[in-house]
Amino acid sequence: YHPAPLPEKTPPDMFVVEISALYKLPVNYSIVSGDEKGYFIIHSSSGIIRTSKNLKVEDFPVNFKARATDSSNATIFNEVEVKVEVVDENNFPPVFPSSLLEERLAEHLPATQIVQLKAQDNDTGRNGFLTYGILNGHGLKFRINETTGILYSTAPFDYEEEPTEYQVVVYAEDDGIPEKKRGYCTVVIKITD
Repeated sequence: YHPAPLPEKTPPDMFVVEISALYKLPVNYSIVSGDEKGYFIIHSSSGIIRTSKNLKVEDFPVNFKARATDSSNATIFNEVEVKVEVVDENNFPPVFPSSLLEERLAEHLPATQIVQLKAQDNDTGRNGFLTYGILNGHGLKFRINETTGILYSTAPFDYEEEPTEYQVVVYAEDDGIPEKKRGYCTVVIKITD
């Protein structure tokens, strides 16, 4: 048996899986090995397995053996393995070291690297895997490398003809389950004469 993974915050007494043995007489179900930390209980006559306490994601996956025993003769039994996995919840949003940065950019420069942004996410695995994007790119004057977090201008600026300051809102987004989380940083870009 390999039931659907349980969320990290599954409370006690939640249904996990129902096991059933094909047998002409009533059987008693029990958990015989592999659940040393006592995360699961089984109903002796229905074969329904439930959680018995809060789950610690670092203890999983748990592989345990469940046994069906002839209710009148304990020497007649069969066992099955049950593998339970836990999905690590997305607990933390990405965070930039500073929510506001100021950068200077000389006019008439060709497309150029402005700054590398780096956010931190305290989750592991895909919950901590970050991609970067721009919320407002002022037309297409700025772009960001979604993997490295490097912010670029895409064309030269003219100090006399255009605004001399741009506020570019950059986000870092994790690949979290069940939902993705974002952190934001505003980069103020001042065009210099």
